[in-house]
Amino acid sequence: MKAANILDYRALAQARLPRFLFDYIDGGSYAETTLRRNVTDLESIALRQRVLRDVGSIDLSTSLFGMRQAMPVGLGPIGLAGMNARRGETQAARAAAAAGIPFTLSTVSVCTVAEVAAASPQPFWFQLYMIRDRGFMRELLALARETGCTALVFTVDMPVPGSRYGDLRSGLAGAPGLRGGLRRFGQAALHPRWAWDVGVCGRPHGLGNVASVLAGKTGLEDFFAWMRANFDPTVTWRDLDFIRTEWTGPLIIKGLLDVEDAREAATLGADGIVVSNHGGRQLDGVPSTAHALPAIAAAVGDRLTVLADGGIRSGLDVVRMLALGARGVLLGRAWAYALAGDGERGVAHVLELIAAEMRVAMALTGVTDVAAITPDILVKD
Repeated sequence: MKAANILDYRALAQARLPRFLFDYIDGGSYAETTLRRNVTDLESIALRQRVLRDVGSIDLSTSLFGMRQAMPVGLGPIGLAGMNARRGETQAARAAAAAGIPFTLSTVSVCTVAEVAAASPQPFWFQLYMIRDRGFMRELLALARETGCTALVFTVDMPVPGSRYGDLRSGLAGAPGLRGGLRRFGQAALHPRWAWDVGVCGRPHGLGNVASVLAGKTGLEDFFAWMRANFDPTVTWRDLDFIRTEWTGPLIIKGLLDVEDAREAATLGADGIVVSNHGGRQLDGVPSTAHALPAIAAAVGDRLTVLADGGIRSGLDVVRMLALGARGVLLGRAWAYALAGDGERGVAHVLELIAAEMRVAMALTGVTDVAAITPDILVKD
């Protein structure tokens, strides 16, 4: 199948990945209510079509955190993305660089910060969780500085992992040892192209940035055990002092849905926030990003840079998010599907689609640059 949009890449990813990996990137927590709301609430927002406007020249470029970029889009952090294609994070970083947008490397990536830095022609962002071992956090932050990462995305909505039933059904989680390994091996054997490209040629398999603390353990069960044991549920706003001491570049706090939390982030000196519910993968039943975004943008948009993620499946969705108050968006599943479906070429194609769809949406709503995308281009209820 030739992919024409992001949902086509989802179908390709489902066909090419073993079930345990596809369900991991595609699923959400509990009944997946919030996951669905992210998509349906966003696509239900009506754009206000205008006519007879001069839209002969449309500019998608913008500046975020002092850096000029080709469009108000970035690739958000995806755990284990390197399992979707051979050394997947390096492929995605190259595609983002070619498109002139930032790439964000997850703490729990397959490829290390150093490997991605060597592969990418431009600097990228680094995402970090609050980990119990502050000494190890200092090492990660130092490595990010040394390799030229230009912004830190500090994820705060995962003091404990959410319950994702799909991972239990697929055998990714809850099936330790030989039994779980055999289930995943059987699923991989049904996808020989992936098994050869990633399973054989994509070695070494592991969590590159945290390999040193896993003491040689490389199994997926080791990954989940490490997450449960090392994410810090005692973290508070006071811990931002520790982050600020160790990181002097732009600090972006990811995972906010509440106006009071957004005000707290602004008061404590964050440079940006990401309005996000972790793609519906943490607390099910919370508002969609599209629902939470306008009030947060109104409250703190003049004090810091507001980004958003969740449910974005087209360039029209990007325009909707900007009209709701975001300065930029982070793609998640969209680029994970594309990476699984066609590697670096797939990610590059999705970014081309996003740009083309944004231009159409802007032209038909009568705006010619992203700064002019305001609530005025939305149909008022």
